[in-house]
Amino acid sequence: MSATTTSRRIPTWLAILAASLPMFMATLDNLVVTSALPVIHEKLGSSVESLQWITNAYTLAFASLMLLAVSLGDRLGRRHLFLAGLVIFTGASAFAALSTTTTALIVARALEGVGAAAIMPLSLTLLVGSVSAKARPMAIGIWGGVSGLGVALGPLIGGAVVEGWSWESIFWLNVPVGIIAIPLALRALPNSLGDRVRADFLGVVLVGLGVVGVVFGIVRGNDKGWSSAQVLASLIAGGVLLILFIWRESRVSAPLLPLRFFRDRSFTVANAVAMTFTFGSFGSVFILIQFLQVVQGKSPLAAGVETMPWTLAPMVIAPLTGFIVPRIGTRVVIVAGMVFLSAGLFELALTMTATVSFAVMLPGFILAGIGMGMAFAPLSTAVLVNMREQDHAKASGTNSTLREIGVALGIAVLTAVFTGAGGQLTPTGYVHAAIPAVIVGASVVAGSALLALILPSGRVLRSAAPDSATLVAGESPLEPVAAH
Repeated sequence: MSATTTSRRIPTWLAILAASLPMFMATLDNLVVTSALPVIHEKLGSSVESLQWITNAYTLAFASLMLLAVSLGDRLGRRHLFLAGLVIFTGASAFAALSTTTTALIVARALEGVGAAAIMPLSLTLLVGSVSAKARPMAIGIWGGVSGLGVALGPLIGGAVVEGWSWESIFWLNVPVGIIAIPLALRALPNSLGDRVRADFLGVVLVGLGVVGVVFGIVRGNDKGWSSAQVLASLIAGGVLLILFIWRESRVSAPLLPLRFFRDRSFTVANAVAMTFTFGSFGSVFILIQFLQVVQGKSPLAAGVETMPWTLAPMVIAPLTGFIVPRIGTRVVIVAGMVFLSAGLFELALTMTATVSFAVMLPGFILAGIGMGMAFAPLSTAVLVNMREQDHAKASGTNSTLREIGVALGIAVLTAVFTGAGGQLTPTGYVHAAIPAVIVGASVVAGSALLALILPSGRVLRSAAPDSATLVAGESPLEPVAAH
């Protein structure tokens, strides 16, 4: 039970603005950098491997620390942690904009992910505690819409800023937003506390280093050789650390991830589907958005505009699924979504040539957008349908974490396929290697469709849909990833 430290009356619109503005900034940074990657490659001389880390440093830090941020917020004060996240994110954005080397930019992106890990899960918790019960559904709806909008507009805003100013400007934009957001949060978001359980710092270290070890091994595999000591040591060490994390979670009194959750078939399968679908889809996005610029010579803005049928479709489709799921259940909708998404990726891969027109690619973009939109909210519902209300935060946070890990692994694996096929960031060395990479992504999503068939087939009640408690750990039905 949370305890608000102040009872002063806050205008609803001000609370929504104070919670949504930082969250929009954090979700925007999931994909805003993708439009700038070819320019960063040109200006900083970044390799394909380095471009992965520019993206994954943010994703991995966010995924590893989100549940810890929730736990620390409960103990130390949610607004305190939220403000700390804002300060870290704003400072890291300035650091990123000032970076003159790829290494510095990767470090800055990791620090941004640390800040976002506190911003995302705590923004909604603070919002829910700042508005009246009557205004809460509207506030949550606006929060979710802004979250989805940040992800959807990432490539478009990134492209426009890079083309109009410079790649550094995509990070400079965060600084004034952060400066405005800090006093807003102090004014409009009362501090609150939750259950003061001991934070599992060792668990965070084990899972964080374990995932980084696995991703590092995959990224280095083609360059160093898959049987090299460096790659094998990284993969083995990562695997051992993840096993130790699972062992610890089975014994610690207040685990980050209660393993009892996985006794529920709906929770387990829905999380597996979520992780594999983000693996295939966002790994493919990483390859495709660079294809539009590197091979077809599109400007960053034009590339962002052409991907809008994909990124914006979930904004329309996801709310519609909310009306369908209570009538036919989650399984049918999730399976259909994975089929549409897989079909869209296969269409994009099999029609990809240096001269392919936007009209030919458009059906693939639309199918992918429809498929993702159909999957978001039903997957959230399937994760939580059998969870106790007091477990909603950790269950939802687990789902968000696994999806982010799927994004990082997807980018690493699909880029390994790309580089393994001889791919280069040149107009003549890209397409032949990009095709098998996107086909792998499409195949993984097709596997997600088959996996989703194992989900329970019963209809779900409207009361099982995500609510404010469901969303407390940062889960939004409209938010694919961070991507962010």
